[in-house]
Amino acid sequence: MLMLVIELRLMQIIGLGTALMMPIIGNLSDQYGRKALLALPMTLSIIPLAILACNRTTNYFYAYFAFKTLTDMVCQGSINCLALAYLADNVSYRQRSSAFGILAGITSAAYVCGTLAARFLSTGLAFQVATFVSLFAVVYMRIFLEESIPADQGEGITQPILKEGEEDNIIQNDDNAPTKVPPFRKIPSLGDVIYLMKNSPSFAQAAIVAFFNNLGEGGMESSSMYYLKARFHFNKNQFADLMLIGGIVATISQLFIMPVLVSPIGDGRLLSIGLFASCVYAILYSIAWSAWVSNDTDNLQMI
Repeated sequence: MLMLVIELRLMQIIGLGTALMMPIIGNLSDQYGRKALLALPMTLSIIPLAILACNRTTNYFYAYFAFKTLTDMVCQGSINCLALAYLADNVSYRQRSSAFGILAGITSAAYVCGTLAARFLSTGLAFQVATFVSLFAVVYMRIFLEESIPADQGEGITQPILKEGEEDNIIQNDDNAPTKVPPFRKIPSLGDVIYLMKNSPSFAQAAIVAFFNNLGEGGMESSSMYYLKARFHFNKNQFADLMLIGGIVATISQLFIMPVLVSPIGDGRLLSIGLFASCVYAILYSIAWSAWVSNDTDNLQMI
C-alpha cells in the first residue's frame, strides 16, 4: 500500500511538471523544428536507464527515482507528441488518421519487443540493453531524420499559437473564418488557454475527452498491478505475459484494423468505439473474479 501511495505522489509531481513543460516544448518545436526539440527528451530519457545499468544498489535506486521523476516531467508524453507532430507535418490531412494508427501500432510492437526482452533477460542485462537501444535511437534520429519546421512551410494552421507577434495575429477557427487573437507569451497563461478553447470548440471538446480518458487510464494504470498482485498473487512472469497480450492485440489493431476502419466509419465513431471499449475494460477489471478474466479483458485493447 505504501508503494502505491508513493507512486501516486510521484505521478502527481510528474503530471504537474508535464502540464507546464508540454506547451513550451510544443511551441519551441513550432519555431525551431521537431527534430531539434525531439533530441531533448530522447537524450534525457537515457539517464535513468543508464543509472540502473551501472548498478542496482539502494543508493543507485534512489538516484534512479530522483532522475526518473525529473526527466519524466520533460519526457513523458513529449516524445510521442513530437513524433505525431512530425508525422502531421509530412502527411496530408486525409491520410493522418491512418498514419497515426500505423505509428501507434509500431510503438505497440516496440513495446512487445521490450516486454519480451525483459521476460527472458536478466534484470541487469535488460537495463543495459534498454540503455543501448535508447542511445541508438538518438543517434539514428540525429543522422537520418530530416528537420521539420512548420513556420517555414507557409501553412497558417501550423503557426505557433504561443508565438510573440503583432496584434493582427490570427487563428483559424472551426468555420475557416480567421479570428483575431492577442499576442501570446512563451509560457501560456490560464487566460490564453481559455481564449484558445473558446475560439476552437473542436479543440476544447478534444481536450475534455483526452482529460477524462487519461484521468481514468492513469488511475487504473497505477493501481491495476497492485490489485492483480494482491488479489491473484501475480508474479513477474505473469505480469510480463499480461503486457505481451495487451501489446500484441494493440499492435494488430493499430497496424491493420484501425487504418481500414477510419475511412468507412470516420474518426468520430472510431473514437466513440474506443472510449466505450475502455469503459468496459475498466469495469471488467474492477469485478474480475479470476485471473483469466484479466487476461481475456486485455483483448479489449484490440479495440
